[in-house]
Amino acid sequence: MFDVTYGKYLDPKNDLTFRKIFGQHPEIMKSFLNSLLPLEQGQYIRELTYEDPAMFPELPELKHSIVDVRCTDNYNRQFIVEMQMYWTSSFKSRMLFNAGKAYVKQIDRGHQYSELCPVYGLSLVNDIFLTDEKYKTNFYHHYRLAHHEIPSEEIKGIELIFIELPKFAAQNFTQKKIRNLWLRFLTEIDENTKEVSPDLISESEIKTALECLQVSAFDKKELAYYEKYWDKIRVERAAIQDAVDKIVLKLAEAEQREENERVEREKIFLKLEKAVQAMNARGFSFDEIANDLDISIEEIKQLISRYID
Repeated sequence: MFDVTYGKYLDPKNDLTFRKIFGQHPEIMKSFLNSLLPLEQGQYIRELTYEDPAMFPELPELKHSIVDVRCTDNYNRQFIVEMQMYWTSSFKSRMLFNAGKAYVKQIDRGHQYSELCPVYGLSLVNDIFLTDEKYKTNFYHHYRLAHHEIPSEEIKGIELIFIELPKFAAQNFTQKKIRNLWLRFLTEIDENTKEVSPDLISESEIKTALECLQVSAFDKKELAYYEKYWDKIRVERAAIQDAVDKIVLKLAEAEQREENERVEREKIFLKLEKAVQAMNARGFSFDEIANDLDISIEEIKQLISRYID
């Protein structure tokens, strides 16, 4: 269990803290989205409102440990911000489904198709999902609907952004660029933090977010919720890891069975090859060998050619 007397801050990736920071402070959320989303000049968010005012359920039923906050800006663009504690194979599809659902629900308000506003899905993933060496340092992934041969030709409407937080932390960014500062906030601050980099404090919205994370800002009920959330995270992570371990074990067993079968087939093939060679050396005709060993004449020729070679 988390000792509330240890350290000064809580971890911003927890359900309680993430919602409290980004779901209750529009100015913080605005700074966060403007820094992390691929918005062009003149598209920056000036104002926003939250979709759901109910920020804290009794305790979330975890489904792969996802925390989300939803809001709409002054241009009626919608933003779905999710904290994913660890990666699952269905997460991209889930994010696309949620963004698509938010997009099509605009029609219920009487809009024409041409008036549909963009939906942005921002996923902060506390795990690595692109493990290929070529993506080793690439932590920011922007998905949009674009022409395969002409990337600049787009169908606008839904854009998804996935950020692999461990890759960012591993690169030890020190620049003061606001995007990097917000990602440092998410990756550097936790229950063990005693001192905060002056770079983070220099940004007013991040400073306010840090104040929201101070242990002293939470009552006993909130801290109990915070602890219980991490407990459920550990249980869920262990369950997923057990499932992964079982799959890996089954794959290993299947590979071993295939290898054993390959070895047995090779043994049978060698015996057959020797039998064909011996019968051919004793003057048996191909027809006689084929009848006795129940193989084709073409197979006999192949076996003999291996012997001759």
